[in-house]
Amino acid sequence: MASVLVVEDDQFVRSALIRHLTDAAHTVRSVGTALEALREVAHFRFDVVILDLGLPDLDGSEALKMLRGITDVPVIIATARDDETEIVRLLNAGADDYLTKPFSVDHLSARIAAVLRRSRSVGAEAAPSSVLRVGGLTVDPLRRQAELDGARLDLTRREFDLLAFLAGRPGVVVPRKELLAEVWQQSYGDDQTIDVHLSWLRRKLGETAARPRYLHTLRGVGVKLEPPMDGEPAR
Repeated sequence: MASVLVVEDDQFVRSALIRHLTDAAHTVRSVGTALEALREVAHFRFDVVILDLGLPDLDGSEALKMLRGITDVPVIIATARDDETEIVRLLNAGADDYLTKPFSVDHLSARIAAVLRRSRSVGAEAAPSSVLRVGGLTVDPLRRQAELDGARLDLTRREFDLLAFLAGRPGVVVPRKELLAEVWQQSYGDDQTIDVHLSWLRRKLGETAARPRYLHTLRGVGVKLEPPMDGEPAR
């Protein structure tokens, strides 16, 4: 059972989602505008938010950015927009997953379950002494904090999960299928999803794909995180 916030202005869709989620033993609150959603997450704790993009007061993508400013609750986008550029933009803005309308209730249930498994496994597996250190990079899974050379990194939920997973396997090449399964909790998916998050993570680590320091991509194989060579300057 989870606490779910449904942000959807279409009353018919909203009622159907509430009915289905309640039947699945979830606790559900619902709103029809972005501003109401922001007020809800500021006052209540949710396990997941289902966010429509076509809201009457504010575009859902802007609402997502505002949500990310006050909470790291997992957000599943529910949208009729299937443009690849838009999907990538949403992932960049901090979405944990997305569904293209129309979708089945079974599909929604599977996505919610996957997001909850991932978010809960992070807390369950983390121990007080499990701080990860790779070169000048420090990752604390329990507090969900990361630092580079003593400076705090401002990471989205998915960026942190990806970094923590790789930091727990320094020097090991992790196949993309394993990243999708362990970080995204998906048995299949688009490699571009991984590439987008790696790109944004590299920016925050002060590196590029052409001049990597910590994150190294082996084309056709996978990704590894390892400390930079001794004396290699930050960029």
